[in-house]
Amino acid sequence: MGVDPTASVHPTAVIEDGAVVGPNCSIGPYCVIGPQVQLAEGVVLHSHVVVAGITSVGAKTTIWPFASIGHAPQDLKYAGEPTRLEIGSGNRIREHATMNPGTVTGTGVTRVGDNNLFMMGTHVAHDCDLGSNIVMSNNAGLAGHCIVEDRVILGAMSGVHQFVRLGRGSMLGGMAAVVADVVPYSIVAGDRAHLAGLNLVGLKRAGAEREHIKGLRLAFDGLFGREGTLQDRVTAAADAHTDNPLVQELVRFMSTSSQRSYTQPAD
Repeated sequence: MGVDPTASVHPTAVIEDGAVVGPNCSIGPYCVIGPQVQLAEGVVLHSHVVVAGITSVGAKTTIWPFASIGHAPQDLKYAGEPTRLEIGSGNRIREHATMNPGTVTGTGVTRVGDNNLFMMGTHVAHDCDLGSNIVMSNNAGLAGHCIVEDRVILGAMSGVHQFVRLGRGSMLGGMAAVVADVVPYSIVAGDRAHLAGLNLVGLKRAGAEREHIKGLRLAFDGLFGREGTLQDRVTAAADAHTDNPLVQELVRFMSTSSQRSYTQPAD
């Protein structure tokens, strides 16, 4: 398939045999595109971008200078296996960002959804699974095997331990060190990060109904109280708020098997 005739390619760019560059792509100066890379329609690579490995980049994604996309994962067990990186549509990947493919000891693929913003110096490690409409602020990093659901915001220089899950609509404060799962719609902050309440601003921006937010606050207080077991509190929240989609999302997240514990409020 090669380079579509409608694509714009700077003469200093290197596109290796086998690469696919789709319609209306723009490849800037000194970019390097590997032989197993596929760029969908309208992808823009500004100067000095390198895309390697078995990597697909979705339509209208833009990548800024000095980003390194698809190179071998930072895993000492990796031995060159043909693992993948799949990036969705409409993403903005800023300067010096890095994204790695999966590993055979994980899922074999790193997935990134649509319409995300990866600011300068962000890192998405091997076997991560990211949703859509996520913001990773400057120098935020995800270790391997993390799951990040839709509309999560990671503050500048925050770091997430391997295998941690970040629930939908949650927010990490700047420089937060997150070593345990973060429940949906919450805010965590600090080193080590603690649960600091609900992400009320994010909920309002997402158009959540006032009554649903009110119910979520009640369920949140009960879930992270000290009475009974965690399973009892999860069951009680599910039963008390059967018609509240925000609470049911929280319950779903906390009922899913995980390799990590949950980020808790400060004592």
